[in-house]
Amino acid sequence: MKHLQFVLVLVVAVNVWECGDAKFGEKGEIISPRRRRCYDGSLPKRLKKRERKVLHDGGSSSSSGELCHMLYSRVSCCPTRRAAYQILHRMDARIFSTNNTECAHLLDEIKCARCSPNAQVLFHSLDIDRQPHREPDLPRLCLDFCRKFYYTCRGHIPELFQADVDEFCQYYGRRGAGLCFPDFQRRQLLGQDSNYLEDEKIDGLNRRHKHNCYCAQEVLSGLKQPVAVVHCGDGSQRLFVLEREGIVRILTHNLELIKEPFLDIHKLVQNGLKGGDERGLLSLAFHPNYKKNGKLYVSYTTNQERWAIGPHDHILRVVEYTVSRKNPNQVDTRTVRVLMEVAELHRKHLGGQLLFSPNGLLHIILGDGMITLDDMEEMDGLSDFTGSVLRVDVDTDSCSSAYSIPRNNPYFNSTNQPPEIFAHGLHDPGRCAVDRLPSDNGSLVILCTDASGKNTSVGRILEITKGKDYENEPSVYDLQSNGWAPPVGGFIYRGCQSRRLYGSYVFGDKNGNLQILQKSSFSTSASGEEWQEKAMCLGSAGSCGSTIVGHILGFGEDEQGEVYILASSKNMAQSHSGKLFKLVDPKRPLSPKECQRQVEPPELLMTACSRYCKNGHCTPTGKCCCSPGWEGPFCRIAKCEPACRNGGVCMEPNKCLCKSGYSGLQCEKSERGLPNDQEKDGILDHIIDMTSYLLDLSSYIV
Repeated sequence: MKHLQFVLVLVVAVNVWECGDAKFGEKGEIISPRRRRCYDGSLPKRLKKRERKVLHDGGSSSSSGELCHMLYSRVSCCPTRRAAYQILHRMDARIFSTNNTECAHLLDEIKCARCSPNAQVLFHSLDIDRQPHREPDLPRLCLDFCRKFYYTCRGHIPELFQADVDEFCQYYGRRGAGLCFPDFQRRQLLGQDSNYLEDEKIDGLNRRHKHNCYCAQEVLSGLKQPVAVVHCGDGSQRLFVLEREGIVRILTHNLELIKEPFLDIHKLVQNGLKGGDERGLLSLAFHPNYKKNGKLYVSYTTNQERWAIGPHDHILRVVEYTVSRKNPNQVDTRTVRVLMEVAELHRKHLGGQLLFSPNGLLHIILGDGMITLDDMEEMDGLSDFTGSVLRVDVDTDSCSSAYSIPRNNPYFNSTNQPPEIFAHGLHDPGRCAVDRLPSDNGSLVILCTDASGKNTSVGRILEITKGKDYENEPSVYDLQSNGWAPPVGGFIYRGCQSRRLYGSYVFGDKNGNLQILQKSSFSTSASGEEWQEKAMCLGSAGSCGSTIVGHILGFGEDEQGEVYILASSKNMAQSHSGKLFKLVDPKRPLSPKECQRQVEPPELLMTACSRYCKNGHCTPTGKCCCSPGWEGPFCRIAKCEPACRNGGVCMEPNKCLCKSGYSGLQCEKSERGLPNDQEKDGILDHIIDMTSYLLDLSSYIV
């Protein structure tokens, strides 16, 4: 009797275990649980010892059945190797066949998903279940594996990859915390290591850190107050490091620092060394078409050539430069063109960052300059542009440089078209970043860190939208005041090295605290998606080889979308304590194969405008805008007003070369005293006529 009771209790326990994850329908019937079920809903089988013997015998993975038994070695929906072989060979040969060895290996693994004890969850999802007439070809893939599969096989199976990687992985990838393929632990028995599961191999990094920590790999040291690091987008993979005193240096793709600076304007830049003084070289932005037009834009503070008399402390200036036609690693400072100047009273809350949107519009982010109500009352017009995001179309073909300064605003000057106020209400913008990936509706996403008020260090994260006033608009996220210093903006990570960081907004504060914001997968607000805070663990020097110590000065991004961090010692007396760190994920190799891109050497600027526009400047679209006194397609023809008379040639602006026997500014005087129309040309006169003709002809030919 006791034995019978024990058996009954055991049966009840088994039923409870089987139905523990089940759901009940409207009529009370039990719906099969969505865990550990085969594709057809049956229970997976525990493999017998003789079926697992292949793992210990070191069996070859050439047989598909053996491979699946190696991946699912204990519990499987293919109880025998023969069953696995039959299941796999019923797959569509058009999709699951290729001559590429690496792609074929991934396909063999994906075929084995039908043998997974979680096959029902892997193949049946909400998105796929909406199409009951179509049997899914692929299981739900883990995002890391999905991207690797896409880049490895897209050139060999074009029928499967009709979309880009983001669209492909949005359909086949698993979003959220559900199960995804590969749902097995990789081992050395497959002959290679994975870079997308927890037992991955680390390239050059110690694995003693916590599983959720990232590493800051030191790339460069000995910098003098670095403020930003940018790339030019020409395929050369160079990094341009800005130092506050007015120098821009180049770090090549192989991490070599070029001795000669890319740009040196330290004689123009007025910078401050005291704590809180933000003056100096502020920002650098390369034109999206930089590879063809060589245009770059710089903002800095200066006190030279004051254009207005007033109590302002300095001028924030935005200028355009063109790279040298002879050296792609140097700027031709003679090509300078001032776009905008703003007078500022104080040395804090300056902003000054420049960034381009994908459509080629230049955004200029300005802080409030700590302007008080008294300042605004005494100096009308001073605050018209402070605390704003200005937008300028630098691609205009207009050569007009005459934009009159409004009388009610003597503190702003623009030599280009008047800027558009894109948004306003900012206080102390740390850094702003444009997301490489547009939003779902195709709009531009700009995230900025900012102070919550004029005289506070409490921070906030703003998503900048056209026409908004951020004095009243809610922020994306409010930073806690406990232990936080003024925020320093970062980037929305769109790199390839760290898949778990993809889409996260990485930022920090000046004390070295790092944060991550991620958009929720499910919309919980009326406006759409919400940003959620996640802790960012940074490994120690013992586990990562290096770590950030001191103040965070700024963030940067390279051409691949990898994020960099600039930091320096807290001791201001150490002038060359600046360092550049690269944020890496130790759970993946430092340079995964699918992330590698071919380096293109920087090319000389070879546009016709850059070669021949001697007496003017080139617009980003390639039009030569002439300086006063010059005209013609490439500004090679001097202009004299009034025009030269009596066969005289205009050699320089308002300077005529006269024939023999004539003089005056326009060659209007005759030295022989005869009427002008009765002068007989001599041999010298014919030479001058021929010279004039050849000069005119050569200018048009060129």
